[in-house]
Amino acid sequence: MDKRLLAILRCPVTHKALNLAASQTLKDVNAAIGAGILSNRDGRTLDEALAEALITDDGKVLYPVANGIPVLLEGESINMEQLG
Repeated sequence: MDKRLLAILRCPVTHKALNLAASQTLKDVNAAIGAGILSNRDGRTLDEALAEALITDDGKVLYPVANGIPVLLEGESINMEQLG
């Protein structure tokens, strides 16, 4: 992802800065997706692993990146508190 774009992106809900999710975060998220226990804010259980994602600087909200394009829709976001 272009670092210039990343520098200006913000969470549309909290307005916090966004960063690329670390590989361990993606592993944890994808493990939860594989176990069928992770849903987005719209309540849809996720069934496809994420290759890339953006996370708020406080680590509470994750946004998927689909084909290199950040999906910054509140309903598509993932509340990271689900991972406990």
